[in-house]
Amino acid sequence: MAFPLPRPQGLQLPKHLLRTIDCHQGAVRAVRFNADGNYALTCGSDKSLKLWSVSRGTLLKTYTGHGYEVLEADSSYDNSQLCSCSSDKTVIYWDVATGQVTRKLRGHAGKVNCVQFNEEATVILSGSIDGTVRCWDTRSRRMEPIQILDEARDGISSLKVSEHELITGSVDGRVRRYDLRMGQLHVDFIGSPITCICFSRDGQCTLSSSLDSAVRLLDKSTGEMLGEYTGHVNKGYKLDCCLSDKDTHVLSCSEDGHVYYWDLVEGSLTLKLPVGKAVVQSLSFHPTEPRLLTSMEGCVQVWGAEPDDETADSAQ
Repeated sequence: MAFPLPRPQGLQLPKHLLRTIDCHQGAVRAVRFNADGNYALTCGSDKSLKLWSVSRGTLLKTYTGHGYEVLEADSSYDNSQLCSCSSDKTVIYWDVATGQVTRKLRGHAGKVNCVQFNEEATVILSGSIDGTVRCWDTRSRRMEPIQILDEARDGISSLKVSEHELITGSVDGRVRRYDLRMGQLHVDFIGSPITCICFSRDGQCTLSSSLDSAVRLLDKSTGEMLGEYTGHVNKGYKLDCCLSDKDTHVLSCSEDGHVYYWDLVEGSLTLKLPVGKAVVQSLSFHPTEPRLLTSMEGCVQVWGAEPDDETADSAQ
């Protein structure tokens, strides 16, 4: 891996609370920025998916169609389509503008934990407790997946796709990287059930969190562990982790009501951000700016690098 260049002076992290949004959809299972970072998606235990304006904290649209709680969602590159997954074993492909269900995809044998578009939004990939990843063609009307990946020995908890590569995290404690172009599979054994997986922004590393309260940075090509980040609590919940917009810091949710920031290179704790008294279950870092979304119980918090008088005054 090529570590980031020395950080410029004045690098700032999102640590100022700009607003809190009461989502009115039960527990918020996941929060995600859309492709350009202007909007937020929230997945609720009340079976709804909601689209919010991040700058104003206002609700733009509610999408209903799942039969049970919504667990994750993703936005297409042009923000015209959404996909979501649920405990009802389905994946739904949505039209953003109309709020209508374009297709409801069935085939998983258990709840679907994670879902994502590929970069062209021509394929939806979904991972389930049934141990499979299913690939769905968004351009055809066929209801069957175009490919099923069933190498995992336990449920798929998280997946991410980048260009021709797919990585999955499983309860069997393994990170699997699929080279879809070459038809190759690479497996790294972590040893503890994995709750979240993602690529570094430069595409050279994978970051995974697991139920042993550790976040690990692995070299994508060799599987060598480049860093291990500890201090937070992750023992019983599916919690998110991610990298900052410039790959300088590792972030993780925690069951103690904080978000932890570590310096990627040094491994030292940079910031312990207090969010509340409950479990911080989900987070999402803005694609290009130092902005962060976090979710706790039924609310979403918007964080910025600097206090924003205009938005802070309108906190809900």
